[in-house]
Amino acid sequence: MNTQADLPYFDTVLELLEAGNADFLKAFGRHVHWGYWQNPSEADGTPEDFARAAESMIDKIIPLAGIESGQRILDVGCGFGGTIASLNERYNNLDLVGLNIEERQLARARRVVQPAPSNQIEFVQGDACVLPFPDHSFDRVTAVECIFHFPSRQQFFAEAARVLKPGGKLFVSDIVPTSLLISLKGLVLPWLRPALRMTFGEMDNGFGVADYLELAASNQLAHLHTNDITTQTLPTHSIAHKLYKTNAPDVYRNQSFQQYIVQILSTLGLLRYVLMSFEAGPETV
Repeated sequence: MNTQADLPYFDTVLELLEAGNADFLKAFGRHVHWGYWQNPSEADGTPEDFARAAESMIDKIIPLAGIESGQRILDVGCGFGGTIASLNERYNNLDLVGLNIEERQLARARRVVQPAPSNQIEFVQGDACVLPFPDHSFDRVTAVECIFHFPSRQQFFAEAARVLKPGGKLFVSDIVPTSLLISLKGLVLPWLRPALRMTFGEMDNGFGVADYLELAASNQLAHLHTNDITTQTLPTHSIAHKLYKTNAPDVYRNQSFQQYIVQILSTLGLLRYVLMSFEAGPETV
């Protein structure tokens, strides 16, 4: 299995983290997902503010995912282990497993995330669409801002349903197109996808909320919540531009256009940042 994915933006983040870049260590040393600001007008654009906002995103995820002490939790696409680190600090008697396709991300996670006394942490290299775990082995499965990189959402949902215990919960965060943007996909997506690939790598950005509801139903996963938090995430774009322009100017010149595409579509409301949760039924297979 190839253990290094084509993720240009991650290449830059990893390079700067390993070089000890102070701004990137503050902003992305723990989490690599977008930030959440209760009052976006108060965002100050600093790496420290972004790090706080990224941790605030965990505050939004926890109740939707139904995280509690004593659970076995699988975080798929775990990045540098930021979500696992946050849960490890907040709860007891957890069995935490982080899975990622990329060994280089996992290497950093293993270095920087250590279990609290009552918790267990394991980082596993593997494919989100072929989960290397037994049936009914997790209370919770999370996929934070990574599912658009998976080869197949359909296969991931089937695998998540398989490894969840009856009554277990699946949480997903995704950046989804509105029905209007989907209706224009014949005009927009053919040029949008190649442009975005230059920065974000391979990603499927044509999957909407209605598609998720259909996919969940086909895998006996009951839909619990869909929270649209687009407005609260928008300051992410300005801080990302500033960080790249200041610390990786060559990368910024090459990739800023792709980042602006996402910013413009999000600001116009054509791309929405959603948090979704689902519950496995008693006969999930």
